[in-house]
Amino acid sequence: MLALTLFAALPFLAQNVRAQDVKSGPWVMQNGGTTASLRGIHAVGGGVAWASGTGGTVLRTEDSGYMWQSCAMPPGAEKLDFRGIWAWDANNAVVMASGPGDQSRVYKTTDGCSHWTLELTNPDKDGFWDALVFQDRKTGFLLGDPVSGRFVVMKTVDGGQSWSRSKAQGLEATPEAKGAFAASNTSLVILPNHRLLFGTGGGVLYHGVHFESTVLDAPANTSPATSGAFEHLSVPLAGKGDAAGIFSLAFADALHGVAVGGDYQKPNESVGTAAWTSDGGKTWTAAVKPPHGYRSSVAWDADAKAWIAAGTNGSDISYDGGKTWAKLDDGNWNALSLPWIVGPKGRMAKLGVLPPKP
Repeated sequence: MLALTLFAALPFLAQNVRAQDVKSGPWVMQNGGTTASLRGIHAVGGGVAWASGTGGTVLRTEDSGYMWQSCAMPPGAEKLDFRGIWAWDANNAVVMASGPGDQSRVYKTTDGCSHWTLELTNPDKDGFWDALVFQDRKTGFLLGDPVSGRFVVMKTVDGGQSWSRSKAQGLEATPEAKGAFAASNTSLVILPNHRLLFGTGGGVLYHGVHFESTVLDAPANTSPATSGAFEHLSVPLAGKGDAAGIFSLAFADALHGVAVGGDYQKPNESVGTAAWTSDGGKTWTAAVKPPHGYRSSVAWDADAKAWIAAGTNGSDISYDGGKTWAKLDDGNWNALSLPWIVGPKGRMAKLGVLPPKP
């Protein structure tokens, strides 16, 4: 159990900026008043959303993005890259920094980001954290690159105050799966049936412990039948080289999901950028007509009954479960939490009117 507490002394900065009425495809651009590269975005609902990025940047809106507020910077975060953020309302949120060793950290606010508490610092000098997700206000998980040959999966049951590392079987790194990607905070996902999945380089999917059981704390030598060990499954995405693999996972329900990725060093290569599943991630099929480039994030739009994926050369939509995709725009994006999308140099936008279903 690792926990560090430190209270921020920085004042809350209320930088309110009106949205700009500029569009990129169906995306209506917004102005967050920052030039930081944004990779963390979490839409809470009711017009509340949080975003995060480089240079210790955290932003918040309470009015659907009409105005974005620049939060007080967490203590010692001036050089940190906040690649993951998770919020529950306008006051309560956690943010995760990704970086080597102790540059990977988790902070928490309970007062609308006026003050932050340092909850966890990576104890592994060779570690690197990739994603952070919560099932509810108490139960959450953190994914990190392999340390001593095993992927790091950590769990909290008290909202982030304390964390324990999983000893479950199946977390061993493979020659193909050398690490995960911290591109959009979506390489780790919790299914509605409480199973935990994460994607890695090489197109390898680690599928999934039922987190409500004791398996995350089971000894590594516990039998798979009783431990619910992680299985290693293959997803038909581009997987050759350290820059390729599964970058993002999302599920519409316990069975139907989409994985996106590709090779971020080949952003315009469309082959191997999306796959779909209808059995909870046990088997995957490559998209017949994939997105028009590498994709770092994917999300399900329940209202439109469509999948939306985004990456550095634009965004795409699928109305048929991820089998075929159509281009939405050519913008430069990193992460999705619908209806918002964020990218480099402070780019952020909100989804407007989608094209009609074919």
